[in-house]
Amino acid sequence: MLDLNAAHITGIFITLAGITLVGIYSGRNIKSSADFAVGSRRAGSLIVAGTIMGTLVGGASTIGTAQLAFVYGFSAWWFNLGAGMGCLILALFFAKPLYNTNKCTVPQMLVEEFGTGAGPISSLFSSLGIFLSVVAQVLSAVALLTAMLNISPLSAAMVSIILMAAYVVFGGVWGTGLVGIAKLLLIYLSMLVGGIIAFSGGGGLAGYRAAFPAFPYFSLFGRGFWIDFAAGFSLIIGVLSTQTYIQALISGRSLKEARAGALISALVIPPIGVAGTFIGLYMRMHFPDINPALAFPYFVLKTLNPWFGGIVLATLLIATVGGGAGLALGIATIFTNDIYGRYINKDADDASRLRFTRFMIVSVLAMTLIFIAGNIKSLILDWNFMSMGLRGAGIFIPLCAALFFKGRINKNFAVFSMVIGPLSMIFGKNLLPKDFDPLFLGIAMNFLAVLAGFIWENIKEKVSDKWKPVDFQSKT
Repeated sequence: MLDLNAAHITGIFITLAGITLVGIYSGRNIKSSADFAVGSRRAGSLIVAGTIMGTLVGGASTIGTAQLAFVYGFSAWWFNLGAGMGCLILALFFAKPLYNTNKCTVPQMLVEEFGTGAGPISSLFSSLGIFLSVVAQVLSAVALLTAMLNISPLSAAMVSIILMAAYVVFGGVWGTGLVGIAKLLLIYLSMLVGGIIAFSGGGGLAGYRAAFPAFPYFSLFGRGFWIDFAAGFSLIIGVLSTQTYIQALISGRSLKEARAGALISALVIPPIGVAGTFIGLYMRMHFPDINPALAFPYFVLKTLNPWFGGIVLATLLIATVGGGAGLALGIATIFTNDIYGRYINKDADDASRLRFTRFMIVSVLAMTLIFIAGNIKSLILDWNFMSMGLRGAGIFIPLCAALFFKGRINKNFAVFSMVIGPLSMIFGKNLLPKDFDPLFLGIAMNFLAVLAGFIWENIKEKVSDKWKPVDFQSKT
């Protein structure tokens, strides 16, 4: 543990107070469950971008990237690079069909196309995948808080859970969006300064190349091609399949604003990973014996001016808290619209839905605390890659079918694909070789099931046309 001095504490207090005021202001906009979930589609491009990045640019993209870079080098860039590529594809190809669905959640879109059976299944696997990302954000917060304060990892986890609940319960998307913008400005300043210090402090590119071998530290595939390719691919399909980012997109006041928000995210996210990677390498060069999870917090405490260091520590805390809170909101929105409103209380009024959404946020975060008790020391980004892959293996192909091949896929095959994809990935993790990511098995099974549904519908259509009754009267 490194002691905080008065300058650190002052910087932390000022930053947290400023962000709190933004959050209180944003909470004034919450008048209904629609405001809470998608801002009643009143968000501008900056709010859309702030909401997307308020979740994507969290503990994983900063603390987690530095941790993985400390061990493997530039393999760590895949989280931010893949996230940026996913946002670009979201803006260019998915924004219009998603925005025009006029649906609040991904399961609602799937139910409209494939029937009610798609609802509970897609809700379950989507929520499970998002939940793993919440775990990663809490682990990031644990690394940060244990470096800052003289508390145990479990106590740090409890503090982070409480902060996440308070962060989003009173603000919904407006809270994560407005605070996301303020947080993003602080993160960029922090990462820019930190990246420059780390780069120059290591002797520039020449210094790092002299200190580390080209492989694995300067390869994007330092952990193995299939492992790192799967990591980037999982981020792309995860962004395109995740409730939180789609929810941010459809909260835009227009398609133009929604697409612009996704494009801003695509441009802004990848550079953060470069800075985080050099910070991890810097700490490996100068402090090789530390816990890799503490690379970023220790970098701040050991190298930055205490006043600015306090601002950076508060920013990292906000990043981890905002990331976990935004993901918890995504799970809560799914359960409110697709489980509570459909099966538990069909006549629920707006106030009841809002209360249930907030209740689910608290419940998800409480379950996270129980889950991480035995996983405190695991790699942060591993949870995120697994999370994104699990979401993509169950949702991505069926969602593409629902958006771009309406009425062309047999609904029974589509629903089956939502089950076989994630299950294949889960079981494949224990059955496949360690250098082959089970995501590819899950996606392959998912795709084959949807393809079979496409073929089946074509066969049915041809048989129906062949045996269509002939109207003899029209021929006479």
